[in-house]
Amino acid sequence: MKKSDLVDAISAKANVSKAQAQIIVDDVFELISDGLSKGEKIDLRGFGTFSVRESAARTGRNPQTGEPISIPARRVPGFKPGKELKDRVNVNHKPV
Repeated sequence: MKKSDLVDAISAKANVSKAQAQIIVDDVFELISDGLSKGEKIDLRGFGTFSVRESAARTGRNPQTGEPISIPARRVPGFKPGKELKDRVNVNHKPV
């Protein structure tokens, strides 16, 4: 599903115009991004939790030259799915 598919689905389900649904989707993504940039944890019960994780500085290798390079510490977004989401994803799942 792409963002435009999500907008179409919300438009149909909420009985709003596609323009209104686009604004809603953009606002939700912006609010999540803003919260994460402030280091906040976003807990959406039944869906999952967005959080910021710290990635430590480390030494890597340039794949072309094999030369060691320094990779600085940084913050990365993370997502942990909630139980309800995990259960829904696994409904009718048959191992291959």
